Amino acid sequence: MTKIAHISDLHVGFAEFREDLLLKAIREINEDKPSAVIITGDLTDQGYYREFIKAKEYIDLIEPPKIIVPGNHDARNIGDDVFEELFNQRYGTLILKDEAIKIIALDSSEPDLGHGKIGRIQTKFMKKEIEDAKDKGLFIIIALHHHIISIPNTGRERNILSDAGDILLTLIQNNVNLVLSGHKHVPHAWKMNNTIFATAGTVSSLKLRGNTQPSYNVIDIDNQYIDISLHNSDGSIEKLRHP
Repeated sequence: MTKIAHISDLHVGFAEFREDLLLKAIREINEDKPSAVIITGDLTDQGYYREFIKAKEYIDLIEPPKIIVPGNHDARNIGDDVFEELFNQRYGTLILKDEAIKIIALDSSEPDLGHGKIGRIQTKFMKKEIEDAKDKGLFIIIALHHHIISIPNTGRERNILSDAGDILLTLIQNNVNLVLSGHKHVPHAWKMNNTIFATAGTVSSLKLRGNTQPSYNVIDIDNQYIDISLHNSDGSIEKLRHP
């Protein structure tokens, strides 16, 4: 069985960013020793350089292999350039050879805009990487900041991908196993055909809806079986999805 941690929406620099919660989550993840950690954006609150520097200090404490994409907050104030400077690239892949898993990470952010877009260049990249993974019989995970399917209990929909329909069609047609995102700060899971779509909450800020709390997800993968647990900041654990 393969274990993967999924954290999102750190919002370093926000007035109600909680360093204690982020350090707690990092400590738990390091103790859990997952095969990889996926971070789906909004590392910062305003995309300022000093926020990125601090966010990187926290992320460097994460011991397992990790792959990171920017969110819409990271693309503010020329933050997209800073992200690339500090984390080398805004999209790419991470292959877990022993587990036969390929993680394809996409940058859905647009400079100074709340909504997202994958665009033609990354769509071509994604299709090529999916085809390669299928040829090799790999389990496929897509990671991006913006959700592709609307999330309940998040109010009026404004920030879905502008090219969500085309991306969704590609994922469904190729039977991609798992799609991970953040952005809305509300953990949720959908299943469409053979693909599971799971969103993570905010791991370390109090930008919360209703009576939710900061959290992150832990995903257990056993062949085609996927089990997702929600790890809340109060120490409680519940199933986000239990097939």
